[in-house]
Amino acid sequence: MPLRANLLLDRIAIGLSGLCLVHCLGGVLLVTMASASGLALYGHDVHQWGLALAIPVAAVGLVGGALSHGRWQVIAVGGAGLAVMAAALTVGHGTEEVILTVIGVTMVAAAHVMNMRWAHNCT
Repeated sequence: MPLRANLLLDRIAIGLSGLCLVHCLGGVLLVTMASASGLALYGHDVHQWGLALAIPVAAVGLVGGALSHGRWQVIAVGGAGLAVMAAALTVGHGTEEVILTVIGVTMVAAAHVMNMRWAHNCT
């Protein structure tokens, strides 16, 4: 995969991780302050869709980067982050879900940042 395309995927993945964090933390604040948990954006399905989007973006971006720079740690960190995000789907709405999701998306974003740095250093 060309370096520019891979860097774009990394940036998209980092942006999606940021949106996920805003969604999770904003949702907690919204529910806490306004008791408005019935909004569609804060339904449980959005997490399944988010993970379904994160898996292929992370797979293509991180594997493509690892193939170019040869450091497979990005796949380990990103894969562990995706696993934590998946674990968040197994608990109900609440503190555990938020904590697991925040840890997972942070790990995935960190893997993409490492991927970008290592890809930049090998050019």
